[in-house]
Amino acid sequence: MPVGTAATVKGLTQEALEGLGAKIILANTYHLYLRPGHELIRKLGGLHAFMSWNSAILTDSGGYQVFSLSELRKITDEGVRFRSHLDGSEHLLTPEKATEIQLALGSDIAMVLDECIKTPAPRNIAEGALKRTTEWARRARRYFLDSTSGDDRPAQWQFGIVQGATFADLRRESARQLLELDFPGYAVGGLAVGEPHGMTCEMAAEVSALLPKERPRYLMGVGRPEQLADYVARGIDMMDCVLPTRAARHACLYTSEGRVLIKNARYVEDQRPIDPRCTCSVCQRYTRAYLRHLFAAGEITAAILATHHNVHFYLDTMRQIREAITFGHLANFAAELRARYETGPA
Repeated sequence: MPVGTAATVKGLTQEALEGLGAKIILANTYHLYLRPGHELIRKLGGLHAFMSWNSAILTDSGGYQVFSLSELRKITDEGVRFRSHLDGSEHLLTPEKATEIQLALGSDIAMVLDECIKTPAPRNIAEGALKRTTEWARRARRYFLDSTSGDDRPAQWQFGIVQGATFADLRRESARQLLELDFPGYAVGGLAVGEPHGMTCEMAAEVSALLPKERPRYLMGVGRPEQLADYVARGIDMMDCVLPTRAARHACLYTSEGRVLIKNARYVEDQRPIDPRCTCSVCQRYTRAYLRHLFAAGEITAAILATHHNVHFYLDTMRQIREAITFGHLANFAAELRARYETGPA
């Protein structure tokens, strides 16, 4: 899922995203709450109308952004009191408030507020975060159901978020507690924050084994191209990451042969496309030499073209993963993908 933090995927128009085949994008509750404000977006017809996007939108709870403001926030059982990074104004984000904001935005999938902690974390800290996450999920679920009863009930799905750091038994316990709340989908949070890839896979597998197979399972904030098939093999259905767009703005392009750092001097006369196997419009039209020139000249077009290619590459990788599942070749596909990124060009 491409990440559109402030109701836009950086460097791409909605028309471009539609052309790339994106069926769902993310938007950021924290940023939209502070600017332009959820009530304004509600007044203007909701997030879909505001940003002119007719496909699905997932909104996060704002929790990760708030917890990353370690110098500007205080966590209690009530919620998180924080100061805006924009103007210093004080706000209180509770499970109910996060739900209220997302109902105003009118997203298709809304995440509950959870407590994010740094990893590795001591067990007592992880236990405390698990307890608070479950209680917040219970409050968010109650508020959501009370607010959406009746004939005017919005078509929004609310997802719970499994926590537990890198402790397998805590992950399992968190999943069991959330299952009692009967969410239509579940996420695995608090991973891909510095722990080894193998540990991320292990925790994802522990949780996925307990979650209903008929409901979406979402691993938040992942991952590198060569890792995607590994997560799917552990039962994950949905993923998001800023990497394809952020890397593109820093001249890092993902290809079937590995990463291409397009600013390198080796590409100054390279007349090949970014990726000879790629069918995106950028690879069909432009050369590596031209992309390198645009980055060297500081042209905005450089980031736009690079972002277009990277998002296409990620979406196409997911298409290939679905194809590999259909034909029973997922393990082989995952191994080949990893091998290309171990030996590919930089």
